Amino acid sequence: MTVSARCFSVFASLWRRGASPGVLAAAVLAAMAVAPNTAAGRNARPVGIHGTYDGTWNVVFITRAGNCSSTNNAPFTVSGRRLFPAGGGKVTGGISPVGYVSVRISLGLSAASGTGRLVGNSGAGRWSGIISGDRCSGTWQASRG
Repeated sequence: MTVSARCFSVFASLWRRGASPGVLAAAVLAAMAVAPNTAAGRNARPVGIHGTYDGTWNVVFITRAGNCSSTNNAPFTVSGRRLFPAGGGKVTGGISPVGYVSVRISLGLSAASGTGRLVGNSGAGRWSGIISGDRCSGTWQASRG
């Protein structure tokens, strides 16, 4: 998938200005939706997305605001451009060819959404949600392996 430098320039600008996770997720998904799917056409195998971030990632969620646990861990599996649970809960989300992530995780009545970026074997970002009835937010850090 080829995404124009302009799309990611807009995303980076939003990121630096502290846009909400919802705005960042919408920007990433919009960039992914309007970009061509492949270098050779829609029916060819996508270029540069398989294997780059594939594998199991351990994610540590750090609460910065709200009355939630100070840290939580959750493993995720990345396959192509999609995210899946590697433990409990329901995970939905996607990843761009250059590592921008948008994810939603839910377990029972708790749910949180996050955005960020993976680079190499690590990543970081922001999250917010309602955990056990409390509105919370914070940051996350990920490592592959």
